Amino acid sequence: MSFSFPIKLAFCITELNIGGAERAMCELAVRLDKKRFSVTVYSLQAPPDCELQSCVPILEAAKIPVRFLNMRGLQSFPAGFFRLRKLLKEQQPAIFLSYLFHANFLGRLAAHSAGVKHIFSGIRVAEKKAAWHLFFDRWTNQWVEKNICVSHSVAEFMETVGRLAKEKIVVIPNGIDVIPFDTMPKEKSNRVIFIGRLTYQKGLDWFLETTQDWLKQLPDWECWIVGDGEDHDRLINILHDKSYNAVRNRIKFLGWRLDILELLVTSRILVLPSRWEGMPNVVLQAMSVGLPVVATEVEGILELLGENAANQTCHFGDHKTMTERILTLAANSDLAEQLGKRNREHVQKNFSMDTIIRRYEELFLPE
Repeated sequence: MSFSFPIKLAFCITELNIGGAERAMCELAVRLDKKRFSVTVYSLQAPPDCELQSCVPILEAAKIPVRFLNMRGLQSFPAGFFRLRKLLKEQQPAIFLSYLFHANFLGRLAAHSAGVKHIFSGIRVAEKKAAWHLFFDRWTNQWVEKNICVSHSVAEFMETVGRLAKEKIVVIPNGIDVIPFDTMPKEKSNRVIFIGRLTYQKGLDWFLETTQDWLKQLPDWECWIVGDGEDHDRLINILHDKSYNAVRNRIKFLGWRLDILELLVTSRILVLPSRWEGMPNVVLQAMSVGLPVVATEVEGILELLGENAANQTCHFGDHKTMTERILTLAANSDLAEQLGKRNREHVQKNFSMDTIIRRYEELFLPE
């Protein structure tokens, strides 16, 4: 590639409410070397309703222009396409990078039509629910230079199930800053915590069944569920069953929260009972603050936990092992502390944010 500096980059994403992909894109946009890169961010949807739940203030503080296409549903697709194409023709970026299915699909079409030479797509999850996503990924991949998969297991899925060309796939994981121990709260509560979207993908319907076993054996412990999503009411209704009478009052739904790191460092165990994933940011966050994890063996988990995975994973639906993992960590504080320390060291060595940003810069500017 031959560029003049600073290189104009266009980042495109479905929305800018804070989530795993949104946070990763925001970190990349803000941390790229400003002497070499000039970033503009495009959001398919309108500005988020709540500023506190938005990436917009972070981007604006870094003086990164943000453009909203104000799309609402499939009926706005044609207008969104023409508006994005017009904006890209005005910006004339050398490189276009999109995140998540809808932005990948519309973005590839608009960037190709606008004459952008180098088109990259971020693939954040092994999509096992909407198979039609994979068809449109294949159809529009003719214009993609590289698909940036967030984990090796997602890359393998997209090659074998999604049938994308292997030579077009590269793996760059999520990154995170490790917070110094002396800045973190020292007091912990006897709490198992889940943090994420309340959706079918996250497996909370199954996980709630396990609480009847391990919470009964841990009378001074609670289970906190942090986040919001379309399954909120369904999950609350599950707890109305009389079988939950003995534990219901110790299962707390906290909704969306801004203080995620504080919640993690004051908890004992993070759980992630997902049916599928990509590389879950919340596990990275928990590991970075020295927390042990109990997670299903979904995409990205074994890569994140590395050699420490054996005592921190189970198969989805394995009620017995999930319960045993939680009870073991709750009963053995030395083991929990040891696993948490190893998790933190593993993140520091393999997933530092500086390393991840450097890998993107090398992808955009190969020797």
